[in-house]
Amino acid sequence: MNAVQEFKLSGTAIPKDAVHMLGEICEHFVEHAEVQRTQDAALLKSKIGTASIRVQDRRLLIELACPSEEALQMSRTSIAEHLFYFAGDDPLELSWSETAALAVLPNIHEATVVSAENVTPHMRRVKFASADVTPFIGGDMHVRLLIPPKGRAPVWPGLREDGRIAWPEGEDELVVRVYTIRAVDIESRELWIDFLQHPAPGVETPGADFARDAQPGERVALLGPGGGNLPSARSILLAGDESALPAIARIAAEVPPGTRMQAIIEVEDAAEEQPLASAGSLDIRWLHRRSYPSGAKGVLAEETKKAIAAIDDETFVWFACEKEDVRTIRALLKSRRHDRKNMYVAWYWERDPA
Repeated sequence: MNAVQEFKLSGTAIPKDAVHMLGEICEHFVEHAEVQRTQDAALLKSKIGTASIRVQDRRLLIELACPSEEALQMSRTSIAEHLFYFAGDDPLELSWSETAALAVLPNIHEATVVSAENVTPHMRRVKFASADVTPFIGGDMHVRLLIPPKGRAPVWPGLREDGRIAWPEGEDELVVRVYTIRAVDIESRELWIDFLQHPAPGVETPGADFARDAQPGERVALLGPGGGNLPSARSILLAGDESALPAIARIAAEVPPGTRMQAIIEVEDAAEEQPLASAGSLDIRWLHRRSYPSGAKGVLAEETKKAIAAIDDETFVWFACEKEDVRTIRALLKSRRHDRKNMYVAWYWERDPA
């Protein structure tokens, strides 16, 4: 019997505060992988492999092990991107036992706009054609959408030596935004993405602008998929606002028959409600912000807390919306000692304090 081949890579990171950085890594990746933490070490397990990270001499020593070369490069890039994100303006050195080549990324997929239409007054659906849609079937739902400048041939990113993505600059700079794959049409080789149209004076919305003006034939790329697994449970509580509605709709559409679901969805008003098809049983309650008293905050979180109080430990809790509401629900589930494997709690946007 042949042993399963493993591809391995070692790295060393020198951040300003290695222990604090390890904590940041664990807090973030707990939504995307199984995280085992000790005082000075962590083991991250996901479907693409494992990452062992430990603190030694104020450094982070990283060991990656993955089932394929492609998975290894994806894991390296994910770790590198997050380390530099967590470091912010603080100094960070990162090196690997083998440098990354400036090649095409292993998980990039070119796509072409097929059509665009309004689903509701503030939700616009763009359908894309891609030569291979199989990577987007089941599993992770999120992708990074790469939009090239209008009128220019796309220049797609490669890899830096430290594993980070080497993004095109200057006239070739891309618009990059994270979205949920709303649906996959295998026969037509199409992917659907729903874009929330949320115009606000003085706020840039390049992703929404792209969807508003999208024309058939426009070229884009999708980087991923990664994150946002489809939950597997017989009973699911789904809650979120418009930013989470595409993911909630896809989960409802892809659960097996017999799955029991209840959903609490906050939208602006009745015009923003959508019919959600499902092979399971789905009880939806829509919350309309337009009907809230002036200055009301945290309504979705409060309603979700009431729903959590009535469920059992086997129910999967899926919650996504604004950052502060997410922290509230995460703290509640932690206090209840809800099984980490039965929850997905992630913030999709952050309210501007101003």
